[in-house]
Amino acid sequence: MAQNNSLPFAEIPPPPKEYRAGTVIARIIEGLGFRYYWATEGLLREDLNYRPTTEAKSTLETLVHLYTLCETIQHVAQNKPTIRPAQSVPEDLESLRKETLNFLQEAANTFRKIEQASLEKNQLVFETQEKRSEFPLWNLLNGPLADSLYHTGQVVSFRRTARNPIAKGVNVFLGKKNL
Repeated sequence: MAQNNSLPFAEIPPPPKEYRAGTVIARIIEGLGFRYYWATEGLLREDLNYRPTTEAKSTLETLVHLYTLCETIQHVAQNKPTIRPAQSVPEDLESLRKETLNFLQEAANTFRKIEQASLEKNQLVFETQEKRSEFPLWNLLNGPLADSLYHTGQVVSFRRTARNPIAKGVNVFLGKKNL
């Protein structure tokens, strides 16, 4: 897959000028977006089938899980419920990657602008046909956000093991790819 500069998070944008709860959450999402961008850039078809053991999820299955987690992050930013099971998940890597990155971009943009009083009303809500579960915003941090970082790291590890490591020069500390 060739690098697509129209996708968000090839670099982390400049930091916000002020520290507020919403800008901190946005920055964490931007860090996730950058990591996800480079973890998925240049994946090969054979990488998608890789699984470290027969019991483990494949890279593609992990990417689908990441898609649903990032969709949830976006829904929390918009203060809307997440319907489970997921209604539609892209089947090809390009669409899966693009939509996941766009979920993160939209969530970061929303959290960056949100006022404290509004933020305190945001909840993590899951709905199925049978039930509705509501959780405070705190659960976004230790749930979908932390889980997404964890699974993005798995994709990086899977790639390295499958002998297709991420591009050289990706600097997660600076949020840039060095040439």
